[in-house]
Amino acid sequence: MDEKAPLIAAIDVGTNSFHLIIASVNQRQMMQILEREKEMVRLGSGGNDMKYLQEDAMQRGIKAIMNFSKIAKSFNAEIRAVATSAVREAINKDEFKNRVNNETGVEIEVVSGIEEGRLVYIGCIHSLPIVTKKTLVIDIGGGSTETIIGAGGEVEFVRSAKLGAIRLTKKFFPNERISNAQIKECREFIRGEWAPNIKKLKEFRLECVVGTAGTIQNLAAMTLAAKNQQIPDVLNGTNVTKTELNSVIKRIINAHTVKQRLLIPGIDPARADIIVAGALILEHIINELNINNIVISSYGLREGIVFDTVQKAEAIEHYKHLDHLRNSTIYGLCQQFCVDMEHSEFVKAISLKLFDELQPLHKLTNKERELLEATSMLHDVGYHISHDQHHKHSYYIIANCIMPGFTQSEIEVMANIARYHRKSHPKKKHDNFQVLSPEKQNVVKVLASLLRIAEGIDRRKMQTVSDIEVHFNNSAIKIGLIPKNIEEVPDIELWGANRRKQMLEEVLSRKVNIFII
Repeated sequence: MDEKAPLIAAIDVGTNSFHLIIASVNQRQMMQILEREKEMVRLGSGGNDMKYLQEDAMQRGIKAIMNFSKIAKSFNAEIRAVATSAVREAINKDEFKNRVNNETGVEIEVVSGIEEGRLVYIGCIHSLPIVTKKTLVIDIGGGSTETIIGAGGEVEFVRSAKLGAIRLTKKFFPNERISNAQIKECREFIRGEWAPNIKKLKEFRLECVVGTAGTIQNLAAMTLAAKNQQIPDVLNGTNVTKTELNSVIKRIINAHTVKQRLLIPGIDPARADIIVAGALILEHIINELNINNIVISSYGLREGIVFDTVQKAEAIEHYKHLDHLRNSTIYGLCQQFCVDMEHSEFVKAISLKLFDELQPLHKLTNKERELLEATSMLHDVGYHISHDQHHKHSYYIIANCIMPGFTQSEIEVMANIARYHRKSHPKKKHDNFQVLSPEKQNVVKVLASLLRIAEGIDRRKMQTVSDIEVHFNNSAIKIGLIPKNIEEVPDIELWGANRRKQMLEEVLSRKVNIFII
């Protein structure tokens, strides 16, 4: 292990269980895992629709994260907690996130199903030699199932379906004993729910199929036990055939009670109550797509979190700008919403220079700089809807876009920065701002104040200013505008920037003087 490699504590806040790994990644992109922990939290144990996190489930979740946090701190590891479908869909997710943050100090990132799938794929390509192959990755969780197709390390297709082992168990198998009629009903539901996804998956010429996460790993272990083979501690690279899986699934379905299923060799006792639903999900996809062989990956979401965290940190540290995926996401949205690229690129450059020159005052890091870079490009996407109130439209578009490479927490911050790049400052009556933590509110105010001035410096969108000079002392900040040519005085730009300087004066407690050099 490279001793200088930072330690990452990845927490997978799942619907069924919470997982922790503490690991480092060396310069050769090899991971060394120092610690693993797992808690069966059953966060998604509420009503059938999984729209509300129950109090007892939240308490179990908070306790698990508290314990994981203490372990991570003992290793001096950076914590990154990612929540999936149970939290993603919950009406009271903000309550849970705030309680976790207040009681444990851990901030939970709620990722979209698409981002979840991307992180799973990143984990898998680091555990198996599949990076060059057109690969389908299947991840059956407690609340959702992700199907991802990737090749060359890039994700080509992701779908997240509300088909999970806990979700379907609560919907179709709520009692101790299951019936053939319930199994039939569940199968019909899976077929209907997944029909568009299966149709799309059939269009790809696959070279490899990978299964990851607890349900599939347990089914693979059961196929080994059925052949009287020893079940290894790590199943990574294990191959299981469609025939073997269907045989085990049939045996599971024929065991109509938990007690009967516990007698099946290789079954995980903690999954005996939900394995029927999980098995039916896998049964459908392997039979519909005629998948003859699945290779097991012991890496998945949490390992993907580690690699993704390291890769983003390296991109920020070494290049001080967006990594490839995030950059592609931003420029793709610019194209989709017909952004004026010359204006946005100019505003980005001025915003980042202001950030860098004033860093000793605002003390934000390269992570926040990256968010400013992204928002500078997207701040005017609201024009796609209307010129009037376009800053509010920008907020709505950014907040509701699927943005691969960005977490929901980052997206919320970016949307708010765009919201305040013009017109009013944040107010107590603005719910979009008030739901943010005090730390995030400060980030929004600082970055929005820089973006406001940069926007003013290109008031006519003609780039009449070639550069700026920034100086500050204990009482004032001086921003000098350097004209592009002496024939055209940037007087409107000076006027526009001065109109927008108040927020920067407030957040940095200094008078701002903007002038033409």
